[in-house]
Amino acid sequence: MAENGVRSRVKCRIGFVGTGGVATRHARFVATFDDAEIVAVIDLDHDRAATFAHAHGGRAVPDVAALIDAGVDAVYVCVPPYAHGEAERALADAGVALFVEKPLALDVPTAQQISDRIAAAGVVSRVGHHWRCAEPVRGARDLLAGRTVRQVSGYWLDKVPPVPWWTDRARSGGPLVEQAVHVLDLARVLVGEVDEVYALSAGPPQGGTTDVATSGVLRFACGAVGTVSTTCALAGKLRAGLEIVADGLVVGIGEDRLHVGDGISTRRRRFDPAIARRAADREFLDAVRGDGSPPAPLGLPDHAEALRSHRLACALATSVGTRVPEEAR
Repeated sequence: MAENGVRSRVKCRIGFVGTGGVATRHARFVATFDDAEIVAVIDLDHDRAATFAHAHGGRAVPDVAALIDAGVDAVYVCVPPYAHGEAERALADAGVALFVEKPLALDVPTAQQISDRIAAAGVVSRVGHHWRCAEPVRGARDLLAGRTVRQVSGYWLDKVPPVPWWTDRARSGGPLVEQAVHVLDLARVLVGEVDEVYALSAGPPQGGTTDVATSGVLRFACGAVGTVSTTCALAGKLRAGLEIVADGLVVGIGEDRLHVGDGISTRRRRFDPAIARRAADREFLDAVRGDGSPPAPLGLPDHAEALRSHRLACALATSVGTRVPEEAR
């Protein structure tokens, strides 16, 4: 388990809770690190866990207790929104470092309970807001330094993801919580905290309860105003990101792109998103191995910091239901 001995150990012992597509992405990057090895994995679908272990290493075990008994130093928790809670609490109590994929939970109380448990245990935690590690975000932060931000426009324009739980809001939390939290986290990093939100939805698609489209208004503490919009009505992912208007400048940011304009000309650059994703896994492993540095503003957030973005996303989702403005902090 993740104690001082990890620093001197040749390989950090990694486990997985959940072995779906996101877990597979992390496992592929972990495989490129010569100081880490996957030793045990669990999934509600044991056959899927066994297939994952065969492909990436380790062995499939029946439950979290067996994962802990396997001597893991760190665990990736890659489960749907409704499944967060029990695993994180048990692993934190056992002294295991945690990489938790977003969103943190369906709601704020569950995420807060997990965060409190992690803090009490004193274990390393990071949350999968890997956009913070992307070069476009670093470039945008430099460009906006010293400028007054006036307006923020966020968007996630996509299809229905190919997982059975996503169209059930009671299991996914809806698009603002499950997807747009990436964009909202980026808005907090580049512009600052949001005080108040108000959101509406266009209703669920046929056969589901998740909103097919949402639009929200945000009031930032710095005085800027913003919007965020989502849809799952398309045949594929069109784009996701932010446009930030500051005095004399507009900066557009996505996981893989940066564009800068002044109303007359625009400069555009493209980036490989795999670089930031790999960097996020490397940053987590370094923290587990005893780097000792607190999370950087443009590095992966720990659980307590990510909770602020989760709270913002949940405030928007709540406003969709209440149809009144909601406090975001």
